[in-house]
Order: sequence, then structure tokens, then C-alpha cells
Amino acid sequence: MPLFSLHRLFITGLATLGLCTALSAHAQETVRIGYQKSSTLITLLKTQGTLEKALKTDGIDVTWHEFPSGLPLLEALNVGNVDISADVADTVPIFAQAAQAKLTYFAQEAPSPQAQAIVVRKDSPIQQLADLKGKKIAVTKAAGTHYLLIAALNKAGLAFSDIEPAYLTPADGRAAFENNKVDAWVTWEPFLTSVQRQLPTRTLADGTGLASYKRYYLTGTPYAKAHPEVLKLVYEQLHQAGEWVKSHPRDAAKVLGPLWGNLDVETVEAANAHRSYEVQAVTLDQLGEQQKIADAFFKAGLLPKAVDAQDVQVWKP
Repeated sequence: MPLFSLHRLFITGLATLGLCTALSAHAQETVRIGYQKSSTLITLLKTQGTLEKALKTDGIDVTWHEFPSGLPLLEALNVGNVDISADVADTVPIFAQAAQAKLTYFAQEAPSPQAQAIVVRKDSPIQQLADLKGKKIAVTKAAGTHYLLIAALNKAGLAFSDIEPAYLTPADGRAAFENNKVDAWVTWEPFLTSVQRQLPTRTLADGTGLASYKRYYLTGTPYAKAHPEVLKLVYEQLHQAGEWVKSHPRDAAKVLGPLWGNLDVETVEAANAHRSYEVQAVTLDQLGEQQKIADAFFKAGLLPKAVDAQDVQVWKP
């Protein structure tokens, strides 16, 4: 083939490659969002289509991926199977850090200490925290309630080894509590209000003065660096959703009730009253309680190594 023809072929190839690259740059992007049933604000955005509409304007599609709890959700985030994690309890990132996950905090909900509590049956002989010694207590491993239990025991002068933990999901915890298989149950909303309204119970302690119970939104550090514009849109939508829940509690309860096992509107509304839903940015100097959580779990022998809670990245809106 003549040199001129080779040159023309090369130029044509470059032009074609450039066109393909340009088309690829404008191809529809997809963000994969992981969530749990307890991910209230993300659930509302998903149900109402608000987030998808906002992202669609920037040529971004959304796929939704439900997880049974926070730990497998952050595991999926760490290995790149999802891009963004809906809110998880404050304890969950600590366990993920212990597993060397590379995480970036991009939003938080302000404290909601009354959204979790230790409950006993109304006729239980347990009257104070010190009475928990030697008792079997249902708790979900690595959940915010797990730290609440440790903090409550510490307040009573007890070690975690002084009780018998029954690590159960909320549904199994409720069944065990209802059938007298455990002496106490540590749970969070909406399970907390539900059991309080449906069974004769007493609240031994909530998180007030023990555990502030923040919920955090996270992403993988590589994704945060590559897609700050996506995080900005998601952050804005979460903030608006939080304000909507608080200003329209009845409407929010009507949407969430069927998604939360057909809970009645009054129960959902009462449960949501215990959550702040105030979406804020995260700064490293706000992670002081995260360090307390990490130290408490390590001391109790529940973490394989000590964790520096500030050894993470934070995204700034």
C-alpha cells in the first residue's frame, strides 16, 4: 500500500477513535446506590423518583441495591460493587475501617439519641442497668445499638463479658423478646416505637447521655475523587428530603409505612419524631465519638485491632 494511503488510513483511524472517545464521554453514566430498609431518606428519594430525576438532568442513571444490614453494604462499597452507601449507623464504618476499607464520609445526620433504646418487658425484674449482669440480651452486631449496650453497661460498672449477647437481626430480636427467649432487647427505630406500642414494655435507657447515634453516608474514596459532582447532587437531595420529612411528618409516614412492614401511620410518625433527619457535611474534628466507639469495641475484644477514626477521607460540599 502506498505511503500516502497508509497515512490517510492512520488519520481516518485517529478521527474514528476521537469520535468514539467523544461519544463515550457523553455516554450515560450510572451510579449504583446501596441501601437498607432503615435508610429513610434514600428510600423516600427512591420511592418518589426525586433523586433519579435530578441525576437524569446530568445524564446519570441510578441503580438500587438493597442490603440486609450495614456491614455487607460497606463491604460491597469497599470492593466496588456499589458506588454510594445510604446511611449506616455510626458503628458500621468503624468495623469497615478495621477491615481496611478505604472510605469517604460525604454526609451525616445530626444526633438522634432517642432513636435507640434498651427495653425490657413491663413485668421484668430488671429495674436498672446494673441488673443486666448475667442476663441474655438481644442486640444486632455492629449496629448503633451494639455501642449503646456497651456504653450502658460501662455506666453501670459492667463489662460486656458480664452479659450474654444474642446477636440477632431486628426481626429475630423482636421474636426472641416477645417469646421470652431473651431478658432485654436493644433496638432502634422504627422497631423501637413498634414494640413499645404493641407490647407491654419498659425502657431501661435510651441513648441520651450514652450514645448520640449519628447516621453516616459513605462512598469509596476512589469514587469520591472521580465523581464529586454526583456526590454534590446526592447531598443536596438528601438535605431536601430530610427537611421534607420534618415538615410533612404525616405524608412521610404514609409513604414509609407500607415499606416498613405495613406499619400504621401513627407508629411511623412517632418513630420519625425521634430521628433528626438533619443532613450535614462531615469534618474530621466531628469524629470524636467515632473514636470513642472504636476504642470501646476494641476494649471489649470485638475489633481485631485498634482503629483511628480519623484515618478516613471526608468530602466537602
